[in-house]
Amino acid sequence: MSNGKDSAGGRAVATLLFAPGARPDADALAALAQAGQAFAVSHRPVPPADWVELLRDGLTFDISGLSPGLIVPGAPAPLRVGLPAGFDCAAHEAVLLAPGPHLAGAENLLPVVQVAVSLILALAALPGLAAIGWLPAGNLVSPRWFVDAVRPWLEGGPFPALALAGLKRGTDRVVSHGLAFFVGQEFEFHTGGERPGEVHARAAVRLVDWLVAHGRLATAQAVSLPDTAPLWLEPGENGIIAIRWA
Repeated sequence: MSNGKDSAGGRAVATLLFAPGARPDADALAALAQAGQAFAVSHRPVPPADWVELLRDGLTFDISGLSPGLIVPGAPAPLRVGLPAGFDCAAHEAVLLAPGPHLAGAENLLPVVQVAVSLILALAALPGLAAIGWLPAGNLVSPRWFVDAVRPWLEGGPFPALALAGLKRGTDRVVSHGLAFFVGQEFEFHTGGERPGEVHARAAVRLVDWLVAHGRLATAQAVSLPDTAPLWLEPGENGIIAIRWA
C-alpha cells in the first residue's frame, strides 16, 4: 500500500496516452475493476487526488495522472509500432503506471513485470486509450498491437521484444533499447557492412527472447536460435553485447 501518501510511489514503467478529455478518473478505474478485470482499487487518497493504488496478484501499482488532475501531455517516443505516421504524442494526455513502493528494486523482475503487463491489459479496455508506452524501452505502440504481442507471452510464449523492448536499425547494425532493464545489457548486432534487413530483424527479436530467458551474458559464446544462422555474442565492459554472425 501507499500508506496514505498523496503521491504515486515508485518509478513509472509504463505510460498510457488518452485522447483529449478521455483520461479516466478513480471512479472509472473502480468500475473497470468491478467489471471483472481481476484487479482492485486498493487505495484512494482522501481528499481525492490524481492517483490511486491498484492491486493485482498480491502486488500493488500506483497509477497517476488521472482526471481531473492537471493534464500532462504525452512525451515523444523514438520507437513506435502500429501507430499512424502522424501520431502526435503531445496532443494526448498521459497517465503513468508505477510499481508500488514495496516493489522498489524489484520492478525489473519478470514475475513483477508480468503482473504489470497483466494490469496494462486490463486497463487497455478503458475508452479513449490511444497508445501504450513501455518507458524503459522508450517505445510507443497501439493498444491492439500491445495486447496481441504480450498476451501470448503471459501464456508461455516468446518474450514480446517490440512491446517491452525496442530495436532500432542503423546503416550497418541493429541496436536494442530497453533490454538493460531486464538483463543489465544492451546489444549491437553488426551486420557486416550491409543495411539490416528482415533476416537481421528476425534474429534480433529471437535474441531478445533468448537473453531475457538466460540473463546477463558473462562470457563470449555462440548461440543457435530458431530459424536463424548461429550468432556470436561477446559482452563488452561498457554493458554492450557485440553480436555478429558466427
